Amino acid sequence: MAQRRMFSKKIVETDFFMEMSPTAKLLYFYLNMSADDDGFVGNPKTIKLISGATDDDLKILIAKQFIIPFDSGVVVIKDWKIHNYIRKDTYNSTVYKFEKSQLLDDDNGAYVLNENEPSTERPREVDTGKDRLGKDRLGKDNNMSGKPDDVIPCSEILSYLNKKTGRSFRNVEANKKLIKARWNEGYKLEDFKTVVDNMVSNWTGKMFNGVPAENYLQPKTLFSNKFDSYLNQVPRIEQKETNQAYDDLGLPF
Repeated sequence: MAQRRMFSKKIVETDFFMEMSPTAKLLYFYLNMSADDDGFVGNPKTIKLISGATDDDLKILIAKQFIIPFDSGVVVIKDWKIHNYIRKDTYNSTVYKFEKSQLLDDDNGAYVLNENEPSTERPREVDTGKDRLGKDRLGKDNNMSGKPDDVIPCSEILSYLNKKTGRSFRNVEANKKLIKARWNEGYKLEDFKTVVDNMVSNWTGKMFNGVPAENYLQPKTLFSNKFDSYLNQVPRIEQKETNQAYDDLGLPF
């Protein structure tokens, strides 16, 4: 394993990074220094203790998408390839082959979870220790399991969709998987709400091939790989509202 590690200013000088606590930032640097040549850290809790950080700090790094956790307890540095280029003559492939198989590279070279990867868990030892948090600043439901509801507001997103559409989509695994995939691409709560607002506005009252467009106001459509396109659509303005706007200005329509 290479002994030197680099850090990109594109990551560590962002507002997102600088807003974290000093101990969370220190933990991030320690995790990077301890990672293998593919960015994987097999003992994040040990690194946490070495750095003097807390469980809170580890959870912050997960919640803010600086590291990606796996069910095995292993974590990977999301922006590892942005930070580091390992020469081929010094590179040693990670021993965490199973975890690496669940990752893809996004357009910027950062790791993202492969949403099409089967959710088969690797057998692992159960942690029976008392390393638990009570109330913390991220909320009592945050932990290192990496499950969608731990760091991603799936329930809030689905509730917002139901409120806007009058539907009753449940917080089931299929819907959570879609939300998690988009969240891991960097989208946040307000982005999901914007997509819902945009498409409710643009599809309400329309027909697609003889089918009411409102039928497509559902998670598997809105939160699919077309999410970015929906996010950047311009909401439709009702014709009567446009006419009124022109009337108010005294302009011809």
